[in-house]
Amino acid sequence: MSTQAPTQPPLEVHEERRQFFGAAKLMSVVTLLSRVTGLIRDAALARAFGADFMMGAFLTAFRIPNLFRRLFGEGALSAAFVPVFSEIMERSGREDAESLLANVMGLLAVWMTGLCVLAELVLLVISLLAPADWDGHLILRFATIMMPFMISICLLAVGSAALNCVKHFAYPAAAPIILNLCNIAGTVWLSRFWQGKEARLTVVSFSVLAASLIQLVGVLWVMHAHGLPWRPRLRPVHPDVSRVLKMMVPMLIPLGLIQINALNDNIVALIFSATKKSPALGLGSWVIHKPLSESTVAWISYAERLYQFPMGVLAIALATAVFPLFSRYAARGDHVNLRQAVNQALRLAIFEGLPSGVGLLLLAQPILMLWFVGRRSEFGPSDAAATAHIVRMYGVGMWAFCAQQVILRAFYAQKDTRTPLRVALCMLGLNFLLNLVFIWVPSVRHGAFGLSTSITASLNVIVLAFVLRRRLGRLGLRSLSVGIARIATATGVMALAVWGTLAGIDRLHLSSHLALAQVVGGVTAGAGAYLLMCLALRAPELGEILARPRANGAGASTE
Repeated sequence: MSTQAPTQPPLEVHEERRQFFGAAKLMSVVTLLSRVTGLIRDAALARAFGADFMMGAFLTAFRIPNLFRRLFGEGALSAAFVPVFSEIMERSGREDAESLLANVMGLLAVWMTGLCVLAELVLLVISLLAPADWDGHLILRFATIMMPFMISICLLAVGSAALNCVKHFAYPAAAPIILNLCNIAGTVWLSRFWQGKEARLTVVSFSVLAASLIQLVGVLWVMHAHGLPWRPRLRPVHPDVSRVLKMMVPMLIPLGLIQINALNDNIVALIFSATKKSPALGLGSWVIHKPLSESTVAWISYAERLYQFPMGVLAIALATAVFPLFSRYAARGDHVNLRQAVNQALRLAIFEGLPSGVGLLLLAQPILMLWFVGRRSEFGPSDAAATAHIVRMYGVGMWAFCAQQVILRAFYAQKDTRTPLRVALCMLGLNFLLNLVFIWVPSVRHGAFGLSTSITASLNVIVLAFVLRRRLGRLGLRSLSVGIARIATATGVMALAVWGTLAGIDRLHLSSHLALAQVVGGVTAGAGAYLLMCLALRAPELGEILARPRANGAGASTE
């Protein structure tokens, strides 16, 4: 396949790439703070409310509007908006791009408000028609309160995407911290003024709405400070709005594959979870006892938070930061630098994803015991063991979860939305079937949801990588394979170091602070062994992460 030479001098092109990968490191640091506060939030929820059916109802209800955050904030809307916005800036200048931004925000505000009203009406009708003793009434109540969250979070997504395109990455990465802090305040402080778990969870639900408003005001203020239009506009309609919409719709499923699978997991878990009111499924004359515990939904949700911690620190931050770079190269027809940027981003994603997955396999239960189980905690050791089982299943696919964030954006930078959509639809169907099979396997049971997601994510990455190679030409698969081999070797040594450390700690027969010793010792030994092996093997990924971008006038904003 013929390729067009870069339109800029090679030195300038390389410097541009350094700046965007440098921005990824900034986003990783800020995202790390966000994930830490998120882990504290989840620990507070688990300790305060445990993992019973009511907590599962709250987490399921929160997942419905939160799905829009995942789809839009880290997904389809940003992925569709960034290439068009970047292309207009390259082609027509910033003023025309700003006009598109104001128009998209105005139309989005109207559409999402209408969708929210419709969703609230549907929830109301279901609540009125459902039997009075139906278990799902709790889900409907919490979802009704939190549904408006999707309006502000989608506007936040567009503003954050525009800020990334003008090289400001700090606030978009930090915005989730506001949500986490509000949830922590609602859980630890405000809910104490109410009696009963249902009333207290209602307070936490309202804290989600408060956080969304604060996040939106913050992003509008930052946009104004950077000279971007912060007031939505409906008229006149920018001619490129239709391009954004045409790209966005088929992106919803591929970019939200993990999140849609997660919602699907919750639905399957709710159907097959045995409760006091519904211990079995009646199919005519057949009675099938449900194989899952009523705590399964909560276990799944806590497990997802744990495996998404390392993924968000680098993989999502990396993919978000380099997406404008991919889009610029694609807009210029510069396939040479596009291939190199994709290769580098994939190596860095796997550099984090593979050891993180192995670390979760070995340390899942000590981490859960340390963070989630306490003297007065409603979340007990048995809950930690069950959740750890699911986390380990997610750990198998960590490399794919991280790589998927990058490879999808390589397609979307070229404005190809159909290929990822077709593959994602196949993976959705396969994930559902695997769930229905694995929940009946005794050794897997509630771990089915992590294992199914890992399998489908791995297949998704492999198929898309093959298609991308045919389209762009050689992606440097030889160097990528060599890099993966180095990473796998270092990960193997890391696993031995962690296993040996845990075995040594077990011989000490610690009666107190066992989980703390296991986590601190295991993480320290594992990280040290991994970094030393990367240095010994001269892994370039380590240098790419630690290298500082050259300072010049075009550097990324670190405000």
